[in-house]
Amino acid sequence: MNTNRAVKAGKWLLVAFAVGAAVWFSRSVLQFDVDSLRSWILSFGLWAPVVYIAAYTIRPLLFFPASILSLAGGLAFGAWMGTLYTVIGASLGAFLSFFVARKLGGLGKTKWTGSAGKIQSQMEQNGFFYVLLFRLFPGLSFDLVSYAAGVAKVRFSSFALATVIGIIPGTFALNFLGSSFISGNPKMVILGIIVFSIVAGIPLAVQKRRSRLNNSASKT
Repeated sequence: MNTNRAVKAGKWLLVAFAVGAAVWFSRSVLQFDVDSLRSWILSFGLWAPVVYIAAYTIRPLLFFPASILSLAGGLAFGAWMGTLYTVIGASLGAFLSFFVARKLGGLGKTKWTGSAGKIQSQMEQNGFFYVLLFRLFPGLSFDLVSYAAGVAKVRFSSFALATVIGIIPGTFALNFLGSSFISGNPKMVILGIIVFSIVAGIPLAVQKRRSRLNNSASKT
């Protein structure tokens, strides 16, 4: 028994060390601004979309901000192709995070606490809906949702479908905003900000609508 505990403790220490190293690498080495990141992506020529998707896939393991990479995608590829590449890369990254969390969560049947614990509990009750709702919130940590879903009892099929559907609006908004900056047209920039603001309000409207339906159902 003591040996098993020691092995588990050693595994968690390795995980903590890996996470700390990834955070340090992201903050100390990967110091990109959006313009330099765009230039780096485009420097690969025809391979730029592949490199961008691959970078987005491993991004969660490096704790690199998703918003910066999405804006760079819009600057590099435009609103439509940037959205397509970002959705592919972000989905693959989310799937990777999900399976990593599920594997690590199995070490100790992890139950999170605080805000992460609430997210985990909600996902266990209605996985597809809550993953979809959380994906629509641009201010909620993208990676936190993936890791929480992996630890929680969420079916991968529900997680995958909700992730792909849920990230499309926010991804398009960020890529459109990024492409509007490079256009140099003030009207396009304003339009990009408006689009992003509208997309940010979608989850609030969905949640409000759901609350009204629940209140109506409880009264009948």
